[in-house]
Amino acid sequence: MEPSFDINSPAEFESISLQIELKSINEFTREMKLDISWEILKPDFNASMKRFSKKVKLPGFRPGKIPRDRLLQQFQPNIEAQFMDDNIQKYYLNALREKELVPINQAEISDVHFHFGEHFSFTSKFEVEPEIVLPKLKQKSLDVQKTMFISDQQDMDDAMDQLRKAHARIETIEDGAQEKDFILCDLQKLDDSGLAIIGKKLEKQLLKVGDGSFTDAQKEKLVGLKRGDMARISLPDDREGTSNSIYELKVINVERETLPEVDTDFVKLVNPDLNSLEALKEEVQNKIHENFANRSQQSFERDMTDAMITKVNPVVPSSMVDNYLTNLLEDVKKQNNGENLDEDRVRETYRPAAERNLKWHLVRKKLIEDKALKVERKDIDGEIESLVKRTPESAKEIRKFYRKPSNRDRLENDLVEKKILEYLEQFANVKQVEVKTKDIRGETHEH
Repeated sequence: MEPSFDINSPAEFESISLQIELKSINEFTREMKLDISWEILKPDFNASMKRFSKKVKLPGFRPGKIPRDRLLQQFQPNIEAQFMDDNIQKYYLNALREKELVPINQAEISDVHFHFGEHFSFTSKFEVEPEIVLPKLKQKSLDVQKTMFISDQQDMDDAMDQLRKAHARIETIEDGAQEKDFILCDLQKLDDSGLAIIGKKLEKQLLKVGDGSFTDAQKEKLVGLKRGDMARISLPDDREGTSNSIYELKVINVERETLPEVDTDFVKLVNPDLNSLEALKEEVQNKIHENFANRSQQSFERDMTDAMITKVNPVVPSSMVDNYLTNLLEDVKKQNNGENLDEDRVRETYRPAAERNLKWHLVRKKLIEDKALKVERKDIDGEIESLVKRTPESAKEIRKFYRKPSNRDRLENDLVEKKILEYLEQFANVKQVEVKTKDIRGETHEH
């Protein structure tokens, strides 16, 4: 039986000795030259030749029974080509294992040399994650801003309005839509001649009369519509509104939102444990403060990681960025239900964020490695129990949720991130800044 090698089994490579010449082109590009002697590769060549003989047809011989000399005489170049196809990947992977390298892209193979009875050599060029060197951090070496948000009465009014909308009564309207009513409808996209475009129907869409794209002339087309009525409207093809398409709208239902009055009945509706409007407002105010405190902390943590990225200034291989954007593009396609996308524009838009996130990935990975910022199983279990104590009524659901490995992994990742941030905070030079919420209110609504 001819010997064979499984490229996924490192143990079978232990007896193979390759001549490997490794060269660093830059922080992340490696060039690796391999040279394998005929004595080492001969069994693999014989295996390739045996497989070839089973596929070739030669008058007077059964498949697989053609004499070796006859095969080489007539098909030597073909057998050599098959041997190279069969074995480049195997020897390349073996060399990676020997050098403990993990490529992040597909290697470029060049300078391939092989003939029967001679050595086999080729060159591979590939990228790896760059080695990160962390600077020695000193006290106050990371300049970070911490924002203290100053809320006002408008925040309270907005929060109370949201509560009213959350507890609004929805009723079906039979006498025609008015401004601020909601229309549940199907939208069929039409071509320039007014015919329906197959596969471009949006079902059960909810539109608000007088909002967004449905103001002015568009609003007039919607006012008065009843169940079963139809109308033609224009909708933007993209967020920028650079082009529009015509849709035929068919009304399924017209609904009106009636907001509750802010009184003691409303208080009980929101929280049965509260007995007065003042108590509700106090609870809402506390929630507002909590939300802005969380926003402040998130911004602070982002600033801290950005400061560390700037301090380290890692170089990100282009292949890492391209892979990141390719995966992101697939997610965007799924979210858009297969709608046509300007892929180049998506890549261009998200490239800065991709580069930033990958830089943090490299820095974060090195911090975990150098500072041993790891999380033990007991830490994860302890965090799960803390969640259970905060909401004991959901204990069963919480424990079931975290029995799933992917959810435990996410929790572990969050706990590691927390340790990293706690470590970096020791070196933060914090500048406190007060911001009035009225100055960012428009920005908040936009996003």
